[in-house]
Amino acid sequence: MREINVAQVTETVAQLCIDACLYLGDDVVELLRQARKKEVSDFGCYIFERLLENLNIAAEQEIPICQDTGMTVVFLKIGQELHFTGGNLTDAINKGVRLGYQRGYLRKSVLTPLERVNTNDNTPAVIHTAIVPGDRLKIIVAPKGGGSENMSRLKMLKPADGIEGIKKFVLETIAEAGASPCPPIILGIGIGGTMEKAALMSKEALLRRAGTSSSDPIVAKLEKEMLELVNKTGIGPQGLGGNVTALAVHIETYPTHIAALPVAVNIQCHAARHQEAIL
Repeated sequence: MREINVAQVTETVAQLCIDACLYLGDDVVELLRQARKKEVSDFGCYIFERLLENLNIAAEQEIPICQDTGMTVVFLKIGQELHFTGGNLTDAINKGVRLGYQRGYLRKSVLTPLERVNTNDNTPAVIHTAIVPGDRLKIIVAPKGGGSENMSRLKMLKPADGIEGIKKFVLETIAEAGASPCPPIILGIGIGGTMEKAALMSKEALLRRAGTSSSDPIVAKLEKEMLELVNKTGIGPQGLGGNVTALAVHIETYPTHIAALPVAVNIQCHAARHQEAIL
């Protein structure tokens, strides 16, 4: 049985919070560069150039990519042979978020849902855990901005709606979202399971290396079709018209009940921020 003191978790989460808000992954940057070459709108090309310039400035000057530094979502993969010492794991993660947002001078956007009173430290985080073989801990910190999260949707389709119903729901979601999620976007789609499983899969799909296809050929085909359909909407970069509305579509599936077809669409703006570490 391997042991980890939760103080190490706190420091790791704090640094991941900062890094995620300052540096965009190479995978997303490459998709933005490719999109710049594909975009036919002059103004769309100008927007892509400004987005890429902004990423360079953020990294060089160590300032956030976006003023919305998000609500902190933390994914944990905990080895079943691992034991935590020194305190409560959830408390340690929230302490890490608190420290990261203070040290990084990141905007604190979290408040109580009814009274709308700011918690002043961007806590609590939303924490998802999975128990896996081994004695390691994988931590993924994914700040999620309000603009893209607000445009996300979930619907309990009828089984008879099938794949065409899924496509229709996704396109309706994108049309309603318009410019609000700051396109070009990355789409995470969860299909199957139960209501909450579909929603979780849609967010987990955004953690996949941007632009990679599902290992399931049927799902990979649907990803490709959906990307083409979304880009045919003409919404374009920042919603100002063009042929690149989405950079990628990632779909995760799970077996579901015979009477159900849950579908969740989680929209991610071009600043698809997440950083990870293994302890």
